[in-house]
Amino acid sequence: MIRVGIVDDHPIVRAGLRQFLGDQVDLRITGDAADGRAALDLVRAGDIDVLLMDVSMPGASGVEALQAIKARAPALPVVILSGLPAAHYAVNLLRMGASAYLNKEGDPQEIVSAIRTVVRGRRFITPEVAELLADGLNVDADQPAHEALSEREWQVFLRLARGEALGAVADGMALSVKTVSTYRTRVLAKLQLASNSDLTYYALKNGLIQ
Repeated sequence: MIRVGIVDDHPIVRAGLRQFLGDQVDLRITGDAADGRAALDLVRAGDIDVLLMDVSMPGASGVEALQAIKARAPALPVVILSGLPAAHYAVNLLRMGASAYLNKEGDPQEIVSAIRTVVRGRRFITPEVAELLADGLNVDADQPAHEALSEREWQVFLRLARGEALGAVADGMALSVKTVSTYRTRVLAKLQLASNSDLTYYALKNGLIQ
């Protein structure tokens, strides 16, 4: 029996996953959480064999949670299940230790296949992610990671690196806090960082702020 933990900030998503995965004879849901901090509590409890986790969540994002989880339990497989485009996150999250990256709009049976694959110590790579990984081989390795940020991501990155809170960034850019939070998660993934303090250090190190 494979013990599965679910982490998503939407109760309906958690309930749907519980029902669907619970119908599989070899899977058992042993815990769920609504944010990254609670995800770490699930890991500490030690009653899971694989963690199914969203990326964009309030508080500690999936990026931050993934880094903390891999530091505490490096052998625990983490399957990222996100509604955000794989192109923005998949490759970097796999580099940070995720065992799979799946889109919420994909085939539900793919989640089951991924769980069964990663608990055997293997990565589960979808065709879309495989193409992204192949494209990454052609990228100039000497190019600074921040050069891959979009204009909006760059603006959010610099504001956060200077110490602005999410609410202040949202007001300054005429965006919702949720939208800024999504940009923040995307920036953290692209730069392979985990927190706002990491963003500040990166920006100082690369001479992007003073």
